[in-house]
Amino acid sequence: MRAIVGLWRWRHNPLRRGTDLAEAWLALAALVLIVAAVPLLGLCTASLSRDALLGSVRQQHENRHSTVGTVLRKIDSPPLDPDPETSSARDAHSRVLARWTAPDRTDRFGVVLSDLKTPESGDHFRLWTDERGRAVGRPLDGATATTHAILAGLGAAAATAGLIEGARRTILWRIVQGRYARLDRAWDKAGPDWGRTGTGS
Repeated sequence: MRAIVGLWRWRHNPLRRGTDLAEAWLALAALVLIVAAVPLLGLCTASLSRDALLGSVRQQHENRHSTVGTVLRKIDSPPLDPDPETSSARDAHSRVLARWTAPDRTDRFGVVLSDLKTPESGDHFRLWTDERGRAVGRPLDGATATTHAILAGLGAAAATAGLIEGARRTILWRIVQGRYARLDRAWDKAGPDWGRTGTGS
């Protein structure tokens, strides 16, 4: 922000270096991109993601069918999974041997996950199947799709802002390094008598 204010102050300042002006313009360009381009990119990403996810929601609702599963018996839980991301999703469900009716009206049997905390033989629970009657996961709903799209938009916006700021800092670092190199050359040109010229020593 100081560099942007300095852009106005340094317009006609005789002490202004070319790098000062370049630094101020760089800061102004980065600010304009972050304020204007980043939100636009975030909105576009969220919109495109939402359209794609809602298409998946429609397809899943067309291809997956809700049915009622009947618990035949509870299956002992498998050993603890060392991966916390996969085990947390499984912990909320119980593995059961169940019977359900496929879309073609045939009876199917298999080990599935149910949302019953303490399943007993004969208990009923909701189950989703594909066209062939195989147990599948619950289809994605519109609210979840929208939430994922918003998160994708926010992530894209944050990543773009980070890239712009990273590019600005990299260019600024190059400007400062060039400034130091010119100062070193000027110092070498002045020689070891810097500040003692004309003193008679």
